[in-house]
Amino acid sequence: MDIFKNKNILIIGDLMLDSYLFGNVDRISPEAPVPIVNIFTKEDKLGGASNVAKNIKKLGGTPLLCSIIGQDNNGKTLLSLLKQAKIQTDYIHKSKQRITTVKTRIIGNNHQMLRIDEEINNELNGEQQLILSLVEDAFKNNKIDCVLFQDYDKGVINQNIINIVTDKSNELGIPILVDPKKKNFSKYKNVTFFKPNFKEFKEGLNIVSQDRFEILNFGSEELHDRGIKIVFITLSENGIFISYKKDKKIIRKIVPGTSRSVVDVSGAGDTVISVAAMLLGDIDIEEIAKISNVAGGLVCEKVGVASIDKYQLLKEYNKK
Repeated sequence: MDIFKNKNILIIGDLMLDSYLFGNVDRISPEAPVPIVNIFTKEDKLGGASNVAKNIKKLGGTPLLCSIIGQDNNGKTLLSLLKQAKIQTDYIHKSKQRITTVKTRIIGNNHQMLRIDEEINNELNGEQQLILSLVEDAFKNNKIDCVLFQDYDKGVINQNIINIVTDKSNELGIPILVDPKKKNFSKYKNVTFFKPNFKEFKEGLNIVSQDRFEILNFGSEELHDRGIKIVFITLSENGIFISYKKDKKIIRKIVPGTSRSVVDVSGAGDTVISVAAMLLGDIDIEEIAKISNVAGGLVCEKVGVASIDKYQLLKEYNKK
C-alpha cells in the first residue's frame, strides 16, 4: 500500500553540491606521510536542501526549493542535476556575492580519506529581501501543503526569514517542519515539527547533563514551551525519540531503530525529514518514526549521500 500522497512542499534552506572523487590507494607519498589516491571516477550529487528535494520527489511529492547559489560552474552543475531530477528551480537565486557550497569527498579503497569544503556561510545582507520575495511568489503561485526549513548554517536562513515565514504559514494553517543546526536552533518557535539529531539537540539547548533520559525529557519540555508541537530527535542506531501532545497528554517514547549494515550515514537525516514532511498529518507520529527509521537505515547502506527508493521503502516497511 502506497501511503505517500502528492504534496507541494516549500523547502527554504541551504543548497549544496556533494562531489565525490573515487580512487585506489596503494602507496604513501614520498613528500609527506599521506596516502596517494589514484582517482578513477568523479561523481556529483545533490546535497543539503537539494538532497531533501530529491528525496521528496522520489517519494511522490513536489518540492519547491527557495534558496541562493553562486553564479559559478558549481551552481550550473547543481541546477543541471535538479533539472535531471525534474525538480523546478524557479525560486533559486543566482548571486554574484556568494559561491555555491561544495563538499568534495575523496574516497580511497571505499573509505573516506578527506573532505574539502568550499563555501561562504555568513548571513545574507541585501539579498535577504530577495529570498523573502521568492517565498512570497511560491505562496502566491502554488498551493503549499507544508513548509520545511532545511538549515545547515550556511547563511540562507536567519531570524527575520524564520519569523516572517513562520507567521505567514501559521496564519494560513500550513504545517512547518524544521531540520535545525546550532546557529539558529533557539530562533524557531511556534512550529509544528522539529527534528534535530541528538548532538544538535544537546548543543542547541546547552545541556550539560550526561544522562540521556534526562536530556531527552527536560530538553523536549523546553522545546514544547517554545510552541513546538512535535519533537522528533534522531538517535542514530538507537532509533528516534518522539514527544508530542495527544488527548491532552504528552507522549514521550523512543521508537527503536532497525538493524542495518551501515556503510555511510551521510544524508540519513535528510531522508528522515523528507519522509516526515510527506506523511505529517496523514498518519500517527509513532508510525512516521517507524517508517523514518527504515528509510534512514536504507540510505545508510549506500556509499555517499543517497536518496530513498520509495518502492524499496514500502516493501521493507510492509514486511513489519
